[in-house]
Amino acid sequence: MDHTLHLAQQPDADALLSRSPLALLVGSLLDQQVPMERAFAGPYELNRRLGDDGLDARAVAAMDPEELEQLFSEKPAVHRFPGSMAKRVQQLCQYLVEHYDGSAETVWEGASDGRDLLRRLKALPGYGDAKAQIFVALLGKQLGVRPQGWREAAGPYGEDGTYRSAADVTGPETLEKVRAEKKEQKAKGR
Repeated sequence: MDHTLHLAQQPDADALLSRSPLALLVGSLLDQQVPMERAFAGPYELNRRLGDDGLDARAVAAMDPEELEQLFSEKPAVHRFPGSMAKRVQQLCQYLVEHYDGSAETVWEGASDGRDLLRRLKALPGYGDAKAQIFVALLGKQLGVRPQGWREAAGPYGEDGTYRSAADVTGPETLEKVRAEKKEQKAKGR
């Protein structure tokens, strides 16, 4: 990955997301019930606690679950729900080890087309329809991973010129646009 992401809005955390496919998958997994930038800063904090470049699917998959939960729970907690998120991150890493030899980028590098990519992402623990579609859009819009049909697979998140999700965040201004769009959609839903 040779693009610089700005999802955490912190240079060191964004640098990790930009170079580590696993960090990006974990950040996306954590992106629920906390501000987006906190979720995407989570992998950096976890990596730091594991020992720099300790964020490795095989290592996390093999960890004692209580030890991993303790790392998530240290102040400041990696997530609002450290116990359940530690478990989900470990399940994600175990799945990657079992199905992709521990290589996060193989999830998308091996996809034959957009539908296959979406199917692969939806199979990941903690990835539902919307999270998988947002990740397809993120890969296509910001990382140049564009298998045939990726925009269709990403659904509304793949549309050009929108500010719906993490896929559209390229800096502080676009983060605010995404927040405003989410607020507007929430108001419409009431």
